[in-house]
Amino acid sequence: MELYYLRMQRMREKTDKMEENKATRKLRVCVATCNRADYSKLAPIMFGIKANPDEFELEVVVLGSHLIDDYGNTFRMIEQDDFDIGSKLHTIVRGEDEAAMVESVGLALVKLPDVLHRLRPDVLVVHGDRFDALALATAAALMNIRILHLEGGEVSGTIDDSIRHAISKLAHYHACCTRTAEQHLIAMCEDHTRILLAGCPSYDKLLAAHHRDDYMDIIRNWLGDNVKEHDYIVALQHPVTTDIKNSIKIYELMLDALISFNKKTLVLFPNIDAGSKEMVRVMRKKGVEQHPNFRAVKHVPFEQFIQLVCHAGAMIGNSSCGVREAGAFGTPVINLGSRQTGRETGENVLHVRDADTQNKIYHALELQFGKRYPCSKIYGDGNAVPRILKFLQTIDLDEPLQKTFCFPPVKEWDISQDIDHILETQSALAVDLGGTNLRVAIVSMRGKIVKKYTQANPKTYETRMELILKMCMEAVIDAVHLNCRILGVGVSTGGRVNPQEGVILHSTKLIQEWSSIDIRTPISDALHLPVWVDNDGNCAALAEKKFGHGKGVENFVTIITGTGIGGGIIQHNELIHGSTFCAAELGHIMVSLDGPECMCGSRGCIEAYASGMALQKEAKRLHDEELLEVEGMVDLKKAESVSAIHLINAARLGNHKAEAVLRTAGMALGVGIINILHMVNPSLVILSGVLAAHYQAPVQQVIGQRALTSAQSIQVLTSDLEEPALLGAASMVLDYTTRRIY
Repeated sequence: MELYYLRMQRMREKTDKMEENKATRKLRVCVATCNRADYSKLAPIMFGIKANPDEFELEVVVLGSHLIDDYGNTFRMIEQDDFDIGSKLHTIVRGEDEAAMVESVGLALVKLPDVLHRLRPDVLVVHGDRFDALALATAAALMNIRILHLEGGEVSGTIDDSIRHAISKLAHYHACCTRTAEQHLIAMCEDHTRILLAGCPSYDKLLAAHHRDDYMDIIRNWLGDNVKEHDYIVALQHPVTTDIKNSIKIYELMLDALISFNKKTLVLFPNIDAGSKEMVRVMRKKGVEQHPNFRAVKHVPFEQFIQLVCHAGAMIGNSSCGVREAGAFGTPVINLGSRQTGRETGENVLHVRDADTQNKIYHALELQFGKRYPCSKIYGDGNAVPRILKFLQTIDLDEPLQKTFCFPPVKEWDISQDIDHILETQSALAVDLGGTNLRVAIVSMRGKIVKKYTQANPKTYETRMELILKMCMEAVIDAVHLNCRILGVGVSTGGRVNPQEGVILHSTKLIQEWSSIDIRTPISDALHLPVWVDNDGNCAALAEKKFGHGKGVENFVTIITGTGIGGGIIQHNELIHGSTFCAAELGHIMVSLDGPECMCGSRGCIEAYASGMALQKEAKRLHDEELLEVEGMVDLKKAESVSAIHLINAARLGNHKAEAVLRTAGMALGVGIINILHMVNPSLVILSGVLAAHYQAPVQQVIGQRALTSAQSIQVLTSDLEEPALLGAASMVLDYTTRRIY
């Protein structure tokens, strides 16, 4: 019996020791980098792993073009970053043709087993879609080493797609950059619990570092002392291995166009893919390395490359940097050929897919050079590395190594996963500038207001902008803790707005110092997010289209009944702005030639009859004449502020004077809406705002009595949305990003 208890005690001690070892054991992570491009994505992760020595052991393997002099011997920058390189593998067979690529994969497969056997990593981190990475993933999978693949699920239109998807099938875990990439991986039957929507790790570095005081020193160092900001071009073109002949032709046409365009240009050498040797020959034949306007280089350190791209007048070529990183700065990009076909891009990218003439490329340069676009964060928000490190910590080494595939049905795109690592809710930041209050809200994809912030709207431009930025920054910080991914900012404001430029042209009298204001640029610069701006009436229509009665309705009109009268018109599922952005100024439809004076300076407008201000004016008149109060009303003192609500209450209690005012207001609004029905013939009218419920029945009655027979059956509904301005502002972001991404 004593022997039994002694044995049981020893077993418990052994179990406790195993648990203790498991708790204290570090995760051994091997990061393998093949070239300058993938190192820019892997370096932030490597720094993150190195900064957490209690949780991780870092091993670094360098192979591929890092070790070739013609491509800059870029392994030195890894050493300069103070990383210990565990193994350097010369795996490139020179020749820069298809056969050399295949032989390089074979050579890597011969050399990698010894290295991986010696290092014995728990996890191998592999990036992207290069043939070197395919060798790494193949070797690790066959040696039963877990693989974390970065940037899987993306589409770029070349042989890279096949390689990328092949690596994804070999990998056990995935850290992808976009929601679309995540959905592609799920469609490829990958287990969604092993997919992390992290964002691109390079964004962590570039968003934090692209505002540097010494950026002009960096630009001059690479392009000369006479160059100016936004007055030079960065060119980076790689061969397309499935169409080498055409890609070389495009490269030649690009160089001819750049020579003719006559701007300072930094030309980076192409990568080591098949066809690169011929491209270098073309460059030297054109005399680019001796041309006074050109600087041809093999490599630029990533931190300096960020500055060069950020402040360039344009970037041209077919590098993924143009469609990914450049968007974070709003730098104009001309993407040539088919290499990035299928990539998600911001509005800063102009595609020249059939780049068959010099003139076509030259014209694209004319269109793009010197422009600035709203910064885009499609590929990341600067928080990828913390997510990836947390994801690595969740890897259970006791789980079976054999992959399991999840065949259809697949999860819906907008359902977050119940797993320990972070998968945020896609959301928008909505800003509503009213006459009294300034409001900011975090709004989810389904229209839920996650959190709302309200402050009094300042009277001056400077204090107002300062408060907007302060509230937005607070909301962005809170969004991280609320598990929300902010896709962009939507701004709803009174007055006439140019949504294309993000400029408030003319404001209402209620918002002072708010005309000819570019509101997009300061918000975009401060938050590094794309910004959309529109009139509050248009926003109300967009809110109904996405979240309200207008969902699925092709043609409808929304009318806001509040302090003023406004609205928006949806025709063929699109918002109507008009040639000078004053379409749907519904409050200023004239229903009488000699009616009361309106705030716009005219007479007889709907707003002069039916707005909250008009009703308040009439309520004060009746109150001053002692004709407002009736039995049952709360006594109003002379000094008390009289509002439209008092007029409505008096009418309900039988005050004939108040009833007459409301009857006239309802008639004016109804007649104005009949004019709208006869002009644009919508299938639905939605009344929104605080007075909507009061006006719904009178307006429907007027339509039935006075509209053309064909329009009398059009239904008038009151909105169910509590915050149409905020929801409409959010919908500009959510609709645009989903339309662009999916």
